[in-house]
Amino acid sequence: MAIRQVLKMGDPRLLQVSRPVKKFGTEELENLIADMLDTMAALDGAGLAAPQIGVPQRVVIFGLQSNPRYPEVEPIPMTVLVNPSIEFISSEVESGWEGCLSVPGMRGKVDRYLRIRYTGFDQYGTALEWEAEGFHARVVQHECDHLDGILYPMRIGDLRDFGYEDVLFPELAQAG
Repeated sequence: MAIRQVLKMGDPRLLQVSRPVKKFGTEELENLIADMLDTMAALDGAGLAAPQIGVPQRVVIFGLQSNPRYPEVEPIPMTVLVNPSIEFISSEVESGWEGCLSVPGMRGKVDRYLRIRYTGFDQYGTALEWEAEGFHARVVQHECDHLDGILYPMRIGDLRDFGYEDVLFPELAQAG
């Protein structure tokens, strides 16, 4: 469909709580998801939330097979998740580097639950339930945070663990 402009940190729309999707299988929802998929692919994202393109609805997408922004992570199946809910199925937390299309060129270390169960619906209203761990769980938590107006820098415990990608990871900048 179309590659949409991604809002950047500082835009007040990114801080809003999104509203639930009430109707599934609509042309409007299909077009939104198509635009999100095109936008995420064009920017080498691992996930994207509707608020990042200015649509305050509880819709996220995520997935990757191989990605130059995250060269060492396991594949994640492409998923459309509407009106998601997350349950933490382990109290174990892992610290890891995150980036975001709304915070371009930067990375920060964020603590996230290692194992989660997420539920919600696909774009047609079919119920989904999945357990995830590691990077997959991190991506789901990151994208769902967007639905509540939370950007990952808000979760960084120590700002010494926040900086520009090309400075923190010069090997990735050289490979690109």
